[in-house]
Amino acid sequence: MLSQALPAFVLHSRAYRESSALVDLLTPQGRLRVVMRSARGKSGSLARAFVPLEVELRGRGELKSVARLESAGLPNILFGNELFSGLYLNELLIRLLPAEDPHPELFEHYQLTVLALAAKRPLEPLLRAFEWRLLEQLGYGFALDHDLHGQPIEAGGLYRLLPDQGFAVELQLQPGVFVGHDLLAMANADWTAPGALAAAKRLMRQALAPHLGGKPLVSRELFVNLQSNHRIEQL
Repeated sequence: MLSQALPAFVLHSRAYRESSALVDLLTPQGRLRVVMRSARGKSGSLARAFVPLEVELRGRGELKSVARLESAGLPNILFGNELFSGLYLNELLIRLLPAEDPHPELFEHYQLTVLALAAKRPLEPLLRAFEWRLLEQLGYGFALDHDLHGQPIEAGGLYRLLPDQGFAVELQLQPGVFVGHDLLAMANADWTAPGALAAAKRLMRQALAPHLGGKPLVSRELFVNLQSNHRIEQL
């Protein structure tokens, strides 16, 4: 059975058998793993990350084959920090997004984020916004302006994140605790507030950690290895 045409992006591709490839696609219908025959031909040249595609699939099982794959727009060319940021987003989706779980809004947000990366927009707000949207779409979101008991976050208060639940009040500053004014700045997407971006990076790491498990992110390790003389500020 041939599926209707879907917009898609390649998240990851690897060799499969003699001339085929196993490809993870992000589509509005979710993350799909497909087999691409003759991956060294024209279709294989299109199976690159960050290229908007249109795909038709064949098959009834979970592992479908690509019947048609065509470009659906100009490729987004990413270099340097933007490239590593895009690879980071792809790895998050592969690790966290269940197969064949439709998320059309997440697909649209990914598409817009890749365009913004190609346009060299400031990286950290883009990454934090995508991480937040991913958590929300997977059902792991939490309020930034209220604690887990529904009480408003106070600018001078101290709070600890309980993943997938929300913020609990803390009585003293200690490692892992957040100050209320940083949380309120995040709630308003006010990245000009001093410390808001650093706190958001720390918050997203805490929120994502239980779902990523103990396995480190390859994209983050690769970035650290290649940029060993510089502090990693975005991922």
